Amino acid sequence: MHRLWLIKRDFPGKRWVSILLRTTHLVGIAGLAGLYLFDLPVQTYQGYLLLAVLSGALMVVKEIYCNPVWLMQLRGQAIIIKLALLSLGWWLASSPEAGIYLTVIIISGIVAHAPGKVRYYSLWHRRVVTRDQFAPFGTVKDCGEP
Repeated sequence: MHRLWLIKRDFPGKRWVSILLRTTHLVGIAGLAGLYLFDLPVQTYQGYLLLAVLSGALMVVKEIYCNPVWLMQLRGQAIIIKLALLSLGWWLASSPEAGIYLTVIIISGIVAHAPGKVRYYSLWHRRVVTRDQFAPFGTVKDCGEP
């Protein structure tokens, strides 16, 4: 089981795939502002919802494929928290809640631009977690450190 966390994969064009998925996701999220902030009709934001969900799902699949320890770090756990917030808001509220949408955007901005000590922190383990904790020999650096 611990070997799963040691896997770090790469593929040709990974950086450009990440950039294109992230950009597509931002377009989808921006379009969803109509739903959450302006209460526009379903036809207005439906395509943006699909764009946001599909690009977000593809980004998660890419991250898990390339570096499974991502799920144990705040950067992966934040995705789970954001999905939970959006799901709860969608099912419990009679209409989409702007506060939930803005909270998700704030979480995204903070986690994406936080220092490695924050992004690589694990809520589950209550400490920074990288692949080197699971490696039997030596240290594997993930944080962009030299």
